[in-house]
Amino acid sequence: MGVTAVVLAIDAGNSKTDVAVIGADGSVLGAARGGGFQPPVVGVEAAMNGLAEAVVPALAQAGLTSVDHVSACLANADLPVEERQLAAALRERGWGGTVEVYNDTFAILRAGLPGGAEPLGVAVVCGAGINCVGMRPDGRTARFPAIGRISGDWGGGLGLAEEAMWFAARAEDGRGEPTELVRALPGHFGLDSMYALIEALHLGRIPMDRRHELTPVLFATGEAGDPVARALVDRLAEEIVAMSSVALDRLGLLDEQAPVVLGGSVLTARHPALDRRMSELLAVRAPKAVIRVVSERPVLGAALLGLDRTGEPAEAHARLRAQYA
Repeated sequence: MGVTAVVLAIDAGNSKTDVAVIGADGSVLGAARGGGFQPPVVGVEAAMNGLAEAVVPALAQAGLTSVDHVSACLANADLPVEERQLAAALRERGWGGTVEVYNDTFAILRAGLPGGAEPLGVAVVCGAGINCVGMRPDGRTARFPAIGRISGDWGGGLGLAEEAMWFAARAEDGRGEPTELVRALPGHFGLDSMYALIEALHLGRIPMDRRHELTPVLFATGEAGDPVARALVDRLAEEIVAMSSVALDRLGLLDEQAPVVLGGSVLTARHPALDRRMSELLAVRAPKAVIRVVSERPVLGAALLGLDRTGEPAEAHARLRAQYA
């Protein structure tokens, strides 16, 4: 007799979607990858059609058309109202008897907790943008709207690149203090001035989405001793610690030995100056917190959240983790 499939796990980011069909024993019965998930850009219905391009093949691989529960960790599910809207759209697809939607940062948190651990802790993700969530096993969560400057956010790869360009542009034309960024940023693209870089971006000769390439340049310039670049790195560390310590406090974990899971391209790059400053600041704000940089795929987190919901035993969680090790 075959293994019963209980969970359809979906991790849908802005650039790609991973789907897995999980059995009651934690085995992966089907998997597929699809494109990005951007309801604000294409609309909810079109975004769901995009999910279907990965979900349907994964279910077919498992010999199914539906499962007991859908655990979906989705980008752009930033507010509870958006989670409800996306959950309703998923229910209409009939892929599972029950549906639970989380912001995709929860997948990072659940995937990044040690083996056998309950869903307890805080995660900060810093990729193109920045976000922070926390949760306890009893279902309590802590989160921020995380939709940009209008919700008080600062940081993320694109935000850092824009800040670096702001300081470099002002240094070149005399409005700001000197910084090596004035040479390092345009030099990355083979240009000889900030004016040339500004012109190239404005006229489309360099696509705007390539700005994220400047974030590693900023970190390298700071590590080389440039005070302006170093101050931006320090500010990011302060923001990450502020978000994580506030989330820990909201959950009553500030004085407990709770994990702070770090994910996203900026944090998993392990920039030495950023790591050092984060550790220093967190030791003051939350001295018992334990930093862990996540290496597991986020779809694992979505699947574990699903197994949490369906009440599968610890052995199923362990088997699932072993398959993504």
